[in-house]
Amino acid sequence: MSFTVFLGNLPVWVTADDIKSWLTAENLVADSIKVIRNPETQESKGFAFIEAPNGEEMNSIIRRFDRAPLEERLLRANPAQPPKGKTPVKGAAPMGAGMPPPSSAMMMGDKSRRGGKKHKKPTRPSGPPSAFAEELAKAL
Repeated sequence: MSFTVFLGNLPVWVTADDIKSWLTAENLVADSIKVIRNPETQESKGFAFIEAPNGEEMNSIIRRFDRAPLEERLLRANPAQPPKGKTPVKGAAPMGAGMPPPSSAMMMGDKSRRGGKKHKKPTRPSGPPSAFAEELAKAL
């Protein structure tokens, strides 16, 4: 069973081969690497998923690449989160881990934060999933 690392804040020029060479240089192992691309333009969306063979390797990849500098930016590496409605990836933190609980004002829809005006609640479009959701599902 594999463990998936989300690697984000990548420059658009980064390819799977680049990431593979970075891992090799650090004596780290990946079963697969997928740079997520815009299906229309094929330009990188700035993030990738790395499948590690075990939890120890996943943690080593995260320790090495999280907050690593690249072209005046800091990379982000953490356990990948499954799309909503799917079972969690083994070794990944539960959804919402590390996030503070929502405030009661957020949960109750406190109007004082919105200037007292009533707002129409946005509705989620029904229909087929977006190209992004489909690509993310394929990557996982």
